[in-house]
Amino acid sequence: MEFMPRCPQFEKGVELLSKRWSALIIHQLLQGPQRFINIDQALPNLSHKVLSERLRELEHEGLVRRDVYPESPVRIEYSLTDKGIAMTPVLEELFKWSVHWLPESDGDCPEHHTKHEEDHGDCPQ
Repeated sequence: MEFMPRCPQFEKGVELLSKRWSALIIHQLLQGPQRFINIDQALPNLSHKVLSERLRELEHEGLVRRDVYPESPVRIEYSLTDKGIAMTPVLEELFKWSVHWLPESDGDCPEHHTKHEEDHGDCPQ
């Protein structure tokens, strides 16, 4: 692997993804456009306040788009921009790394015992 020099853009990217819940929100939105309530239900340990803050931050950074539909009642959907969708390979690699190298905790990934074991065998314990 080629040495990666210290870079302000890389540091900003790491800071953005390391904010609690940001990567999980992006992961959730990879499924397609969703309303606030759907994201909230998918991430039950996340407070409404923090979810709102993270969605605003991700929108400000250009990863998330907020679409308002003037219906009655007003419908708001969040989706990933092209910039947000471009995070897919990063999150896929983080998923693979996590399943392979981190010990099991409270639960197990649904794909862990199928696809992962086919690709890598048993995870080191």
